[in-house]
Amino acid sequence: MTDYDIVVAGAGIVGVSTALHAQMRGHRVLLADPNLPGSGTSSGNACTIATYGCMPINDPAVFGNLPKLMFGKDSPLSVSLPYALRNPRWMLSFLANCRLTKSRAIAGYLAQLLSHAEAGLNPLIVEAGAEDLFVARGQLSVWSTSAGFDGARAGLEFRRQQGIPFTEMSGAEAKELEPGLDLPIEHAIHFHQARHVSDPQELIRRMHARFAQLGGHTRPAKVNATQAHGDLVEVEIDGDTITANRAVIAAGAFSRQIAGAGTAQLPLGVERGYHLLYTQDAHRVTRPVGWMEGGFYATPMAQGLRLAGTVEIAQLNAGPNQNRINYLARQATQMFQDLPQHDSSWLGYRPTMPDSMPVIGYSPHSDRIVHAFGHQHLGLTLGGITGRIVTDLVEDRAPNFAISAYSPSRSFGPFANRSGP
Repeated sequence: MTDYDIVVAGAGIVGVSTALHAQMRGHRVLLADPNLPGSGTSSGNACTIATYGCMPINDPAVFGNLPKLMFGKDSPLSVSLPYALRNPRWMLSFLANCRLTKSRAIAGYLAQLLSHAEAGLNPLIVEAGAEDLFVARGQLSVWSTSAGFDGARAGLEFRRQQGIPFTEMSGAEAKELEPGLDLPIEHAIHFHQARHVSDPQELIRRMHARFAQLGGHTRPAKVNATQAHGDLVEVEIDGDTITANRAVIAAGAFSRQIAGAGTAQLPLGVERGYHLLYTQDAHRVTRPVGWMEGGFYATPMAQGLRLAGTVEIAQLNAGPNQNRINYLARQATQMFQDLPQHDSSWLGYRPTMPDSMPVIGYSPHSDRIVHAFGHQHLGLTLGGITGRIVTDLVEDRAPNFAISAYSPSRSFGPFANRSGP
């Protein structure tokens, strides 16, 4: 008999969701992470349940903006030139997926997964007694220029075709909803069915607490390696070897560091994201507001006003980029009048494949090992449904919709190097 039915590596939103789903079904689960559950990248997001967020950063507009992305300081998306030169295959695969046909196909696959997000997340919210952490006031996207909005029209029409509901608004109507906004607004979209979380880390803490109440075990240590042997898998955790029927790799951007799991061969990169926190300014807005030209969200939360977003494609272990922090701070003063100096800044590591889709499925090495990472901007939204899918897979059950598009064995682009970025 094995020590556990399932060992889950990683205690972010995806790992804890998987552990709780599996424990709710009666499995013997061990969750392993050297850090407190939810304290990593999952804690620093824009707090939105972005079921509308199917449009990938792989967009045809990237081609025209490459010089600005590589060398500019006033773009919401930046690319480290040294990183790009060291990882040309990853970058070329990312660009290949920016072609219109590929970008729209990716958006369709993301829309499919997002359409099931609530069904995976809602049972966990109820199980954890976390209903009070959710605010149902929608999400507001605003454009300061007609040109910016015109560039978004095709994506909005695509969302409409996918059945994603939203209401188009004038700038005046948007400011009626959020009078605290100081920037000029030409157009706005209200995703009126969207919700946000007042404290993502508290959500994960409650989910983890319920996991423990149901008999789940947690080890505050790193999974170093896995090795599949027939109908079991050995999991090395800080020098100890644990046996399990299945191992789930949900360590986000750090998943490639787990030896023997089949992750080192995948082109897993990182989108480094930043946020600023203004502890006394949560009253500035009543729901998440995304300034589309600025590339970030302003969200009222339990800790204050969080400005989160931008994308920096750079090395995982590089230090914080002060230019990114300065960019957010400058944009913040345009969005809100008399905004004080931010109280803190934060850097997180979004796990990202060159096609902007998560990896969910059996490892190419063995069906004893399941991959569940690469959710880039959508981890909070997709953590619940990913956990449900993974629990189906460890039970050798087919999920209730096709997941082959997210397979670890898929093609990530014509230049993708399976030895990683």
